[in-house]
Amino acid sequence: MTEELTIRPSTMDGPLAGRRLLAVFAHPDDESLACGGLLARCAAEGARVTLLCATRGEAGERVPGCSDDIGLATVRRGELNDAAERLGIHEVILLDHPDGELPGENYAVFRQEMLLAIRYVRPHAVITFGPDGLYWHPDHIYVHERVTEAVRQLTPEQPPLYYVVFPEDLMRKVLDLAKAHAPATEDLSLWDIDAEALGAYAPPPTLAVDVSAYVGRKLEALRAHRSQIGSRSPFSWLTPEAALPLLGHEYFARSAASDTGSFLEEIGVTLTR
Repeated sequence: MTEELTIRPSTMDGPLAGRRLLAVFAHPDDESLACGGLLARCAAEGARVTLLCATRGEAGERVPGCSDDIGLATVRRGELNDAAERLGIHEVILLDHPDGELPGENYAVFRQEMLLAIRYVRPHAVITFGPDGLYWHPDHIYVHERVTEAVRQLTPEQPPLYYVVFPEDLMRKVLDLAKAHAPATEDLSLWDIDAEALGAYAPPPTLAVDVSAYVGRKLEALRAHRSQIGSRSPFSWLTPEAALPLLGHEYFARSAASDTGSFLEEIGVTLTR
């Protein structure tokens, strides 16, 4: 089942007016963590930003104190809507694949859904996970593979494809910074993921984008995922000012499936491999 939610009006002004960006991720909150700053900047500068989320995140664990009166899939759908509004995302395409079980889905059907979404949006650029899935999450890697296949299938009219890249020690630094601001009684954790795993073996970035003006929106969007961001999360304790040196730039690697660049190179800085 597919659900489309229009978050903001489609009439946009700014230096990126007329550009279309499609971001494809696996779970609610992936979008904010992976590249919330870029999504917010593109939307603020006039691009039409569409987010496709493959699952409703029903396999996530609720943070302590989060009510269980409503099913988690419903809760996270609402949180995704809230986060998207804070980032200025104009449209959310929410699929209903099983959270945590994407590799068991029919890959041909899933790839076709990605292909249809790209044809529907007609994006000037597509963003998704890299081959490392940020931290080797099987759902993330599955989305990476199917989106890459779909883009390649569109030859010769394929949109430029970009993979999110975390600098190898970024999340360790985020965790350390948050510990300096949080009470000593808080046992901070990145969803119990080893901070060193986030970004390990990621492809080298080819593009850096300044999102310093949107760090606050990124943090607001992350905190909108209230069932997943509790007092143990480093993102609960960081201010935009404190986080700016670490989150003020976001990094991407253009896929080998893409022969040409896009407007993202116009707003970013190209890096040498």
